[in-house]
Amino acid sequence: MNLDNPSLSVALAMGSGVLARALAHHLRIPGIVMFLTVGVLVGPDVGNLVRPHVMGEGLNAFVGFAVAIILFEGGLHMNLKKLRAQAKPIRRLVTIGALITGAGGALAARYVMGWEWRLAALFGTLVIVTGPTVITPLLRRLRVAKGVSTILEAEGIFIDAVGATIAVVALNVVLSESAFGALGFVSTIAIGVGVGLAGGAILWLLISRRRIIPEGLENVVGLAFALMIFHVAHAIQHESGITAAIVAGMVVSNARTHALDGLVEFKEQLVALLIATLFVLLSADVRVADVVDLGLPGLLTVACLIFVVRPLTVAASTYGTDLTFKEKTFLSWLAPRGIVAAAVASLFASELARNEVPGGVQMKALVFLVIVVTVTLQGLSGGFVAQRLGLRRPSNLGYAILGANPLARALAKALASPRDPVVVIDSNPAACQAARNAGLEAIEGNALEERTMDLAMIDARIATIALTENENVNFLFAKRVKENYHGVAYAALETAFGGVTAPMLAKEDVRLLFGVEGHLGLWRSRVNLGQVAIEPWRFDSDARPDMKAFPESRVLPMVVRRGARRSPVSDETELKRGDIVTFAIVREHMGESESWLLDHGFLRSEGAPSA
Repeated sequence: MNLDNPSLSVALAMGSGVLARALAHHLRIPGIVMFLTVGVLVGPDVGNLVRPHVMGEGLNAFVGFAVAIILFEGGLHMNLKKLRAQAKPIRRLVTIGALITGAGGALAARYVMGWEWRLAALFGTLVIVTGPTVITPLLRRLRVAKGVSTILEAEGIFIDAVGATIAVVALNVVLSESAFGALGFVSTIAIGVGVGLAGGAILWLLISRRRIIPEGLENVVGLAFALMIFHVAHAIQHESGITAAIVAGMVVSNARTHALDGLVEFKEQLVALLIATLFVLLSADVRVADVVDLGLPGLLTVACLIFVVRPLTVAASTYGTDLTFKEKTFLSWLAPRGIVAAAVASLFASELARNEVPGGVQMKALVFLVIVVTVTLQGLSGGFVAQRLGLRRPSNLGYAILGANPLARALAKALASPRDPVVVIDSNPAACQAARNAGLEAIEGNALEERTMDLAMIDARIATIALTENENVNFLFAKRVKENYHGVAYAALETAFGGVTAPMLAKEDVRLLFGVEGHLGLWRSRVNLGQVAIEPWRFDSDARPDMKAFPESRVLPMVVRRGARRSPVSDETELKRGDIVTFAIVREHMGESESWLLDHGFLRSEGAPSA
């Protein structure tokens, strides 16, 4: 087998990267930690299967394409409303904070590593960036409070553009020994913003206007534009493509059109693949011996960045803001470096070697050491630190319901209480507005997207309930919740369809909502037309009724209340004496339904709160 094949190295990096991601998921550790480990294991120093050096300039080209998509996807997650709430600390972190980090990194390299000023200054610019490829997955796994999470995510995205631009301008200054730094920085950012605004606007117009792009090609067009925007800006001004990709993503994200839902979901999946592949390739490209040769000074330099430079950066950037001491402390702790730092360090090493400037290999090794230590230390300890500071999102925070149709709204109102709030999710604006008119919190968006799940705080809910008109979507959503969040999930099934069955739910440990496969379309219509009464009944028997025995065509058990806790009725529900069950009862069959309930141990609960 010819292992010096560039295509084979990329393929092996891709395969080992996704396997590493799966293993990290099962071990519940940050994926980046596993990517770095696998990269070393399959790289030239151990397994010698992945050989990035055989790619030559192709490695930089592949990195450029991948970074374009990653940063564009990062921009897609930047909601301007969220950013405005924390605008002051975010703005300072990517301006004042960037300068403090760059200067602090340079001083550490100069006086701890003993490097000459040129090399130390370049290192300082390289460690300015943190990056969404590391920060965003960590924050989702750690379930950090929204305010702090927004600041760290925004800093990670914007600092990539600022830091990488400063780094490239600094490299040009070092190599040409000219003093055009400030002008070069401004022009690079300006060109990136201009190309990003124009490209993002054109992409939005193409996708949001019907009949321009054939149905099914939106994702392909989005991918092509992300790459084109990045490389057009890069061709005009070196490294302005980073800014352009981020800005274009933000333009598309804040355009308010559902035509882009598929684009966001597609990009998330592609980015997951690219991040895994890039980290494996770039970690395999660093020699372990070069990192070991850094010795104790290398570790002390990293320690300076973590324990001195970052706290100073946060202190200066958050002075006079409303952030608490605990929030500032967490911001000071979490600043892992990611893909952009590794990619630009690799570029610098090549450029310095080409211009016969010594130290490029050592600088790349030190940046890699910064990435390894910060990702491992902060990634593994972040949850503990957030917990000790009281910054974890609350758990058991009510319910999230997929669907804002009439039946879902009725269930939401029956479930909701001051103790257990309920949020509904739907891509239909009219259904969401109807839910809000009924006093419910509603999130408009594609519930299968990670960012919509994040907005709904799926990871903090007691359980999630899938009650759309499509049982396949219900099943897919519940399955994804189980796989990604390990939470309790309910799904409703339609008797008339039969595509998804109760045994299929049981296999995925998903509970069958209402206890039976029901005539859900009929119930939605009945509720919408006001043909249904929502009534609470108290169970007053020691016998355990069969949940499948209810005459589902006339009586639908929805919610059971035991003490202060309310929960949806499912195939796992076991009633006890004193439980209050909220039923949907068809008004036309009220008499016979009441008789059936009385015969089976239920008493009308006049004093119980009704939905």
